Amino acid sequence: MKNNKKLHVGLLFGGNSSEHDVSKRSAHNIYDAMDKSKYDISLFLMTKNGYFLSHEDSARVFDGEPEDKVAAEEMAKADLKNPLAPIINLSKESDIDVYFPMIHGNIGEDGTIQGLLRLLQKPYVGTPILGSAMGFDKDITKRILTLAGISNTKYELLTPQTANNYSYEDLVDELGKILFLKPANQGSSVGIHKVETKAQFVSGLADAFRYDEKVLVEEAIEGPEELEISILGNQDPIASKVGAIKVPKGDAFYTYDNKFVDASKVKFDVPVDIPDTLNKQLTQMGLDSYKALGLKGMARIDFLVSGQGKPYVSEVNTIPGFTNISLYPQLFLASGISYEDLIDRLIKLAQEEFEFQSKILHDFKPLDPSDQKINE
Repeated sequence: MKNNKKLHVGLLFGGNSSEHDVSKRSAHNIYDAMDKSKYDISLFLMTKNGYFLSHEDSARVFDGEPEDKVAAEEMAKADLKNPLAPIINLSKESDIDVYFPMIHGNIGEDGTIQGLLRLLQKPYVGTPILGSAMGFDKDITKRILTLAGISNTKYELLTPQTANNYSYEDLVDELGKILFLKPANQGSSVGIHKVETKAQFVSGLADAFRYDEKVLVEEAIEGPEELEISILGNQDPIASKVGAIKVPKGDAFYTYDNKFVDASKVKFDVPVDIPDTLNKQLTQMGLDSYKALGLKGMARIDFLVSGQGKPYVSEVNTIPGFTNISLYPQLFLASGISYEDLIDRLIKLAQEEFEFQSKILHDFKPLDPSDQKINE
């Protein structure tokens, strides 16, 4: 029985993306940071095959039991003929006040979980369906940013149907001798390749198409580091200080291994010492990007800066990591917002956004003359 004086939070984590284990670490940090005198927390681990474990079994995994063993035991008892079987365990914890999705990548950041939680008519932390879908798709993100006049890198979009329309030589002529190949809907640098030869292009493109049907061929911005800023808020978001990631010398970019296998050689400058003019540019670009994409709750905006000092938005992350090395919470900590306070603010923002959205009509209702105050 949950204590009614506390807020009941459903923490969702795991998922079927390459960031499954990262999500588990992020969720653990969030759980540890949450004030247990304020919150009752129900855990819901989504397995790699898309099945939500019960709170009890999710807690077993949290406590160190092998996920595969726990999942196999629960799946053996599940009624898999029920079309709602993958999400049935979400109904077994009653009276959840707000959900906290921490599922990175596919399903978690592309609007899928957000759509489910909207159907459940519950508040949830983070960006709604459309903003999530746009922010996760690198192609759509860049299109929106371009329409909003926000600088981002030049690219061409390839699909299996159009790839033969672009020769390597033509792409080099248009975008430069160094190219980056990126699956449009993927995270954690999975499927990304820096290419400088035709052979690298051919093999890299084949690998990138393993992860998505859309692949960006992007110009390279050869700056010394990747800069990042954290954003928090709904209609009136705030920005953190700017941080920097410096990858080991000789590495082509901030790779999956750098992020999650061995980060010992990666250096983080939080906050980074950059010219005041550039700092203001990045802050404004981050806030403008957040608003243009309709993001809510939280996001991390990544930037590249050319040797001439021109900044470009590189990527947008609507469910940034909360691991021990993740920059989203680190940047706000450097900006005066503690980890615990950050969690509290995100949950409050979720409730405020839900209340705001609940006032928007979806069915026709004649306007009462007493409500005609819009132009007063």
